[in-house]
Amino acid sequence: MSIQSVNRAISILFLFTNRRPRLGITEISRILNLPKGTVHGLVRTLVSVGFLQQDIETRKYQLGLKIYEMGTNLVANLEINQKAVGPANSLAKSVKLVSRIAIWDGDSAIITLNVDPRSNSLFVFQVGPRIPAYCSSVGKALLAFLNEEELDAYLQRTELVPYTAKTITQKEKLLRDLEKTRQRGYSIDQGETMLDLACIGAPIYGRSGRLEASLSLSGNPNRFQIKQLKGLDEKLLKTAGEISRTMGYFPAL
Repeated sequence: MSIQSVNRAISILFLFTNRRPRLGITEISRILNLPKGTVHGLVRTLVSVGFLQQDIETRKYQLGLKIYEMGTNLVANLEINQKAVGPANSLAKSVKLVSRIAIWDGDSAIITLNVDPRSNSLFVFQVGPRIPAYCSSVGKALLAFLNEEELDAYLQRTELVPYTAKTITQKEKLLRDLEKTRQRGYSIDQGETMLDLACIGAPIYGRSGRLEASLSLSGNPNRFQIKQLKGLDEKLLKTAGEISRTMGYFPAL
């Protein structure tokens, strides 16, 4: 297969999203401006290796289980997940809130680990979703600790679209919020992404002080009122520090 064919095959895979889970040959051809014959050949190859599968009733195509298998292998073998799953699980169980790990990718935060305190399994992995950084606790915990040049570049590239009435959409206001995050050591999301969800997040560092990921606690907004935050933030920061040490971060005293 030529490089052009590989690029086209990858482009086809990228077309499938939560909002667009199934596509037919004609749709793919129209979106990518490719001949139907070319699309049919590429799709047939993707089906043969398990990257796509065809719905028997609609005859349309969707992502195949091989994609899921590869994703779970990736997530399970991420160093941050391997090091964080135990502490994140203990944190979730102790405060009875969902604990999450996120990494920075492509100007947004990707959730790589979810720990539900109601689950009996240590490994509650979930790839995604990709979350906007400017209005989520895991994202703001990453943004706040980027260097100045990286943060400026992010803000120049990113449109601050409102997800709820509480989403911060002014650059100056977001910068003030991120400064407060640096001062506290953790970020706060009070319904900025979803009105019925509140979260706090803290950065995780690795060797040489490199920003590796963020850790969050999420749940009902009533659990994140000012009076309740004192205990939650201490446990969050303690756990983030524990994970950072397992990642090789030992700041100078």
